[in-house]
Amino acid sequence: MGRAARLPFVLAAVFSLAAEQPTGAQLVNTGHFEEALALFRATLQMEPRSVEANNGAGVALDLLGRYGEARPYFAAAIKASRTPLEKALTERAMAIGYGFAGDCANAEKLENRAISFYEETLDFPNAGDVADELARICLDAGDLDRASSWYQKGHDEGLQEPRIPPARVDLWEFRLAHAKGRIAAVRGKFAEARKQAQKARAILDRGRIPEQEEFFPYLQGYIAFYGREYGDALSALHLASQRDPYIQCLIARTYEAMDDRARAVEFYRKAAAATAHSVPAAYAQPFARRKLAEWNVVR
Repeated sequence: MGRAARLPFVLAAVFSLAAEQPTGAQLVNTGHFEEALALFRATLQMEPRSVEANNGAGVALDLLGRYGEARPYFAAAIKASRTPLEKALTERAMAIGYGFAGDCANAEKLENRAISFYEETLDFPNAGDVADELARICLDAGDLDRASSWYQKGHDEGLQEPRIPPARVDLWEFRLAHAKGRIAAVRGKFAEARKQAQKARAILDRGRIPEQEEFFPYLQGYIAFYGREYGDALSALHLASQRDPYIQCLIARTYEAMDDRARAVEFYRKAAAATAHSVPAAYAQPFARRKLAEWNVVR
């Protein structure tokens, strides 16, 4: 067989290899943030108004800890958004970016806009989700009053869902009790924290929201940690989602409080390796990285 006859197969192999090149999102998900950023920037050279590439560059920079550099990309993504829904989603992404920087006030400005969009479209479940998202950012940033107000807002928005089924009512009631328990624990009001945990447990025992069971040990562990009951905190937290970077970070903090640096490092490394641009990672990843740097530990 001659060279010309083989050419289509050679070209097919080249195209196949090109198709297998990872996307920017895949590079982010595998922790290759610098490579992802380079790919997103290359796309923006050709398509400067690409919502996806601008948003992706912002995400990569946040995960690299370069928050100030990320914001112009998020702002460009918001400006270039093609639909009100896409704009709301990019505003939420930028708000989470402010969460990485521990900036509740600026996150609030963006989340407020997204909440307004969902209210205008009568999408009350999403309005409630965004309010809770903001509340979590504010709680992790130490703004307890703002967090409390936004958790209540999330609950109230969610309950406006037309013909809301009992399971959805239980979900919003559980979320609010969970949030009140955590806020009370941070404030050192442990009787109130345990009261809210009992309320959350009673809601779960109705059996209508079994998918929320995994979040109860998180609440128990959180309250125990702030109550300096570290053995109880570990017992509970090891029953929570071990994939959640916030749980990983809280376990690390518990081991640190128990003077077990080796185990603390193990879990701080896990949290520091988070690749999600999410509210749990927004607190856990920067905290864990700062702690490892303070201890001169290689990630």
